[in-house]
Amino acid sequence: MKIKFCGAAREVTGSRHLLEVNGKKIMLDCGLFQGRRQESDEKNREYCIDPKEIDVIILSHAHIDHSGGLPFYVKGGFKGQIFSTFATRDLCNYMLMDSAFIQEKDAEYMNKKNAKKGLPLIEPLYTTDDACDTLKLFYGVSYEKAFVVTEGVVCSFYDAGHILGSSLIHLIIHDKETDQRYTLAFTGDLGRKNLPILRDPQILPPADYLITECTYGDRFHESILDADKRLKEVVIRTVKRGGKILIPAFSVERTQEIVYHLNILWQNKEIPDVPIYVDSPLAANVTEVFTNHPECFDRETFREFIVNRKNPFGFGRLKYTRDVEESKALNDLNGPAIIISASGMCENGRILHHLKNNIEDPRNTIMVVGFMAQNTLGRKIVDGNEIVNIFGEPYHLRAEVCKMDAFSGHADRSDLLDYISRVEGVKKIFLVHGEEDQAAKFKTYLEENGYKDVVQPARGDEIEIP
Repeated sequence: MKIKFCGAAREVTGSRHLLEVNGKKIMLDCGLFQGRRQESDEKNREYCIDPKEIDVIILSHAHIDHSGGLPFYVKGGFKGQIFSTFATRDLCNYMLMDSAFIQEKDAEYMNKKNAKKGLPLIEPLYTTDDACDTLKLFYGVSYEKAFVVTEGVVCSFYDAGHILGSSLIHLIIHDKETDQRYTLAFTGDLGRKNLPILRDPQILPPADYLITECTYGDRFHESILDADKRLKEVVIRTVKRGGKILIPAFSVERTQEIVYHLNILWQNKEIPDVPIYVDSPLAANVTEVFTNHPECFDRETFREFIVNRKNPFGFGRLKYTRDVEESKALNDLNGPAIIISASGMCENGRILHHLKNNIEDPRNTIMVVGFMAQNTLGRKIVDGNEIVNIFGEPYHLRAEVCKMDAFSGHADRSDLLDYISRVEGVKKIFLVHGEEDQAAKFKTYLEENGYKDVVQPARGDEIEIP
């Protein structure tokens, strides 16, 4: 068997890993790269293999850096099955259509500019028609239910605890060329223990070979136990000076988690009674998907939904805005408010309009609650750049920037080391989905903990197994 690392190798986004076994080609994830616009466009338009040659795609979860390349591969001729959990399939119904809409609108915007300059027009990466064709190929599978991927390859999904429906992928492989049997596991994105809403990550069965993410391979998160306290402090501090709190958040999981915590604070009267908006049609749709998949919840959230008949994602001061005019009206708000909006890395979506209108006001706060990839607008804000470009225009960063790692859905260094130590039989580890310095340091930590064969593949590397 061969593994080709086509994306998220010495970088975080664009997860794509190609397996070749028994004459079949299996892709693990098919995500979009996120970063500088030109670099992203170039990388996302590259096929690591002719899509027509791929037999099956196995999807770990619905985040766009893991799923967003699917319509591009379908557009290029992929016609096989896409295996995922049921919740991931349902999330992709909304997320891939939303991504396609953004691709079309971005191309439309760029073509207006190119036409004025006499430059050639561009095609969107893919269209809503391509997304529709992609959704027809999905095949939902329950957690812990083994299924045949191709001849000689059996797969099972285990809960990764990262977002709704996220899975750890475990493969049992009979390599007929060498007549060897072995197991290979892929973490996708690994979640953290003791977070609200979702179950903790399940421990994988024994695995000979492990492909693991290392996004935070050399970092430690704040405790989730302090999250409510810090969130409360930021809200009270900003409201006292008459400002707004802008929270860029991924539409899946992070938005629902922030809403969950605000609900607790509001119910307990620990934060001022200010309006709270989720300004993202995708987040509103995704929240509906959450209500349809209680099998993914931890006991406390399951009890709220099923036993107590309460919705922790909807409460008195919270409003979901879907309409464009409603979203625009938020720019004219007088007085304090909390606005949660996508995209999480501030690369597109309605958050850009809110940043444009509020970033230069020192009364306001930009609360960063998730990972910001290199060269994204979100990373530039976190890094404290004095001037940032929004819609091609420069803006002074005068708003307070508050970074809260407690809400991260990714395992940190201690979580990763602890999790890997619980997977039995690991002979070789491949580090992916981590910036080069994070992966290199995590490789050292693994070696110090007794793992002798740890590889940090680069984009395009091919490795023979076993």
